[in-house]
Amino acid sequence: MNQYACEHAMSCERITAHFQGIWVPMVTPFRDGAIDFDAAQRLAGELAASGVNGLVVCGTTGEAAMLSESEQGMLLDSVLEAAGPRFPVVMGIGGSDTRAVTAAVQRYHDHPLAGLLISAPAYVRPSQEGIVRHFQAIAAATDHSIVLYNVPARTGVHITTATAALLARDSHFVAIKEAGGQLDQFGQLLRETHLDVLCGDDALLLASLALGAHGAMSAAAQVRPDLYAQLFELVKSDHHADAGALFKTMLPAIRLLFAEPNPGPIKAALAMQGKLRDELRLPMTQMSGAGQEKLALALEPMLALPRVGRIRREAP
Repeated sequence: MNQYACEHAMSCERITAHFQGIWVPMVTPFRDGAIDFDAAQRLAGELAASGVNGLVVCGTTGEAAMLSESEQGMLLDSVLEAAGPRFPVVMGIGGSDTRAVTAAVQRYHDHPLAGLLISAPAYVRPSQEGIVRHFQAIAAATDHSIVLYNVPARTGVHITTATAALLARDSHFVAIKEAGGQLDQFGQLLRETHLDVLCGDDALLLASLALGAHGAMSAAAQVRPDLYAQLFELVKSDHHADAGALFKTMLPAIRLLFAEPNPGPIKAALAMQGKLRDELRLPMTQMSGAGQEKLALALEPMLALPRVGRIRREAP
């Protein structure tokens, strides 16, 4: 039984979270081929104190596909310990075999999670009916909330708004991370579902928030999480000119952070900040030397911005 099994009443509680604001899919630090748990805990602790709303463990950015089942579990336990018992943490789970994904979600039954982030089955390209039945089978196997993850560039299949709306009839499904690259999809999801809609494309962050998106799951946010929290608060407080100016400063670095396969550039940026070693597991590789030179220059204006507290919204 894992350390978060029900030894104490508090450890059994589900973490209630509204999926709004800025959530950060963490990288997985490595050292000489093994997970660097010390670096992971330092990073998780810093992020939890930075003003963001939650963390994601074992997402694409966390190189989850290259982690064993036991490594994934140990990494999650490590992050939960560092973030604290009340800070929302989501576990990413992926796979193409419904039975295997269902078994995976059951392994985390006793963990105090805010939810599970689950993408559509990759590579096999199921029909929309297949996607619905896949998620319904997963929901039947867990008490945790589920965040749908629409990322057709990686899975090869698109979760339509109609499919998301159908799944949303089940209370397990509370949010969707939308990374389809189409801005109009955000509007459709906001109009036709009651899910919390989170931006998964950093370049569309400001535009999606302006449309009414509830927040973002942003890999790049871990480079300067306070700025992303500030941007979210500026938009939600109707300080749109200030939000636009801030995003303009951030955008060149954002583009370079995704100019090569994720999480190579993110890890390069974090290594430049001294937070971890620039090490990935194959088939993922480090950002190219030329890319790192450009990234270092693009990061300078963003990293030079002062650190500020979160904006307090005025009472209506």
